[in-house]
Amino acid sequence: MTPLHSQILTARDRNGQELRTIQKQLQKLPPGKLICSRNGTTVKWYQGDGHSKTYIPKANRALAEQLALKKYLQQQEQILLQEQAAITAYLKYSPAGSLSSDDPHLLSDPACENLLHSYFSTSKNIPDVSNVSDISDISTRSAVEWSAASYERNPLHPEQLLHKTVSGERVRSKSEAMIAMLLHLNAIPYRYECELSLGGITLFPDFTIRHPGTGALYYWEHFGLMDDPAYAKNAGSKLSLYAANGIIPSVHLITTYETKAYPLNAGMIEHLISYYFLDSAV
Repeated sequence: MTPLHSQILTARDRNGQELRTIQKQLQKLPPGKLICSRNGTTVKWYQGDGHSKTYIPKANRALAEQLALKKYLQQQEQILLQEQAAITAYLKYSPAGSLSSDDPHLLSDPACENLLHSYFSTSKNIPDVSNVSDISDISTRSAVEWSAASYERNPLHPEQLLHKTVSGERVRSKSEAMIAMLLHLNAIPYRYECELSLGGITLFPDFTIRHPGTGALYYWEHFGLMDDPAYAKNAGSKLSLYAANGIIPSVHLITTYETKAYPLNAGMIEHLISYYFLDSAV
């Protein structure tokens, strides 16, 4: 089993435990849902059953609080279910990995051990780069620091950030959560909706990514409503703006698309991550 596959399984188990805990809590809460009616500065609470609603007096605030908690837990339940769906999709398209801890390793192969000796201090796969004049190690460290630093985020519509990723941040769609998950699990440094100025126009690319080896910047835009003509037209204009400013699709701009009939899948995301950041020196 590869380390990445192990991390995915751990995330699945953790999410499953959180989901079971929330579902047990929900079973203990009262039936119905909370309905809030606002009139100026006055708020009235109601308990709804889908057909009618019953007024909750202020003296029965405890009931309103329980229904509010129920509403919150149900929202968290949906987020966890979406995360589990993304993990399930990953496991469906990803093999368990052919290099397990029991497989022969190159460092134990006499034909290769001597050639690799100067790069590894022990047989535990720990790189020793203290005597290697290679900027890739510096680039990797700086990329991680860059990912952790603060930056100008998209301030618009924070209420749409409904999907929690495995790293704890929130994004706007299940597909973006899947992209974020696979970037995170592959140790690819990124920023979500980081401010970018192009020709005097401010954009917030879905993902701004720094190559872990070279430090080069890439952008990833996911266009998730391509069956909407107006959305597709805007997507074309956005791509033209990128190209006019020297950010060329398929070179340093990664793009993915989806419609209701053709959703994005984990296999495609993994292929792109592998091509741009793991298997090549693009």
